[in-house]
Amino acid sequence: MEKIKVGITQGDINGVGLEVILKTFADAEMFEICTPVLYGSPKVVTYHIKSIESQLNFQLVESALQAKDNCLNLVNCSNDDAVVEFGVPSAAAGKAAFDALERASMELKEGMIDVLVTAPINKSDIQSNQFKFPGHTEYLAQKFPSETGPLMILMNQDLRVALVTTHVPITKVAQTITQTMIESKIKILDKTLRSDFCIEIPRIAVLALNPHAGDMGLIGTEEQTVIKPAIDNMISQGIQCFGPFSADGFFGNGSYRMFHAVLAMYHDQGLIPFKAIAMDNGVNYTAGLDIIRTSPDHGTAYDIAGKGLANENSMRQAIYAAIDVYNARKFDKEIHKNPLRRQFFDRDGKDDKVNLESADDGQ
Repeated sequence: MEKIKVGITQGDINGVGLEVILKTFADAEMFEICTPVLYGSPKVVTYHIKSIESQLNFQLVESALQAKDNCLNLVNCSNDDAVVEFGVPSAAAGKAAFDALERASMELKEGMIDVLVTAPINKSDIQSNQFKFPGHTEYLAQKFPSETGPLMILMNQDLRVALVTTHVPITKVAQTITQTMIESKIKILDKTLRSDFCIEIPRIAVLALNPHAGDMGLIGTEEQTVIKPAIDNMISQGIQCFGPFSADGFFGNGSYRMFHAVLAMYHDQGLIPFKAIAMDNGVNYTAGLDIIRTSPDHGTAYDIAGKGLANENSMRQAIYAAIDVYNARKFDKEIHKNPLRRQFFDRDGKDDKVNLESADDGQ
């Protein structure tokens, strides 16, 4: 079988992105499950290889179409004028990150790669006339528009946390959240769990916005006026969702283990407990789009950049997750392509012969 082509962006060249990529593919077994295509600068990648004394080599290719198995392929996205300064934010590093992301997105759109894994960026340095987004999620939502829009999910093998709002200032969270928005996110999450994770009947927990779930309106009414009506409406449509749960107690007593996914109202409400539980193996997954994109759940980590201390497990898990979702979607499409005709027994008193009803009868 042809291996899945995994496109990987270099991210911020002054951070730990390239280090964790190189450490991941220092394990030769990674080449058995995918064909990696790294988007970046040969000069920069070589510098990072030397900085951590890696023995890994790469093959320079014009595009992912030329990628070969059993090696790290590199598509040059830079004019090589960027200088690596570990731990130092810079406009040059931001441009190098953007150039790699733009090229990878183009080749993903053209079908040259199957999935995309993005290394961490500095969201401030990457800003320009071409990139005016809070992060990868919003950029990809514009590049690959869908009917539902994106949904950020942080996940590992034991926990999935999705967000209603992502990069929104805390002062604007309450006024941003609406019943319609919550219902939309619940629908995307339910569909994602079914198609991308092969969960037949997902159970979704929905968190409250206010402390103690508002204490019956004493310290906030959003639970009664916005969140609970959204949950009730989704239940009426056949989606198994529950809540709203007070976030502190929900994570503190381990209730998250009873659900396939958790929907948090805002960024830190979901990500602080997630990273406390799964920092070294967490994955950021952009659901709700037709394309598949994952990333490690950490940032540029300037404080340890260039020191060889970065843990590559989150990057490895991001690659695994992208491949798993790709295969799950393929399986989901296959099993729903030709649904079986409905079967029933004739109980008119004459016989128990099995009848087949045409699949065209709307059932």
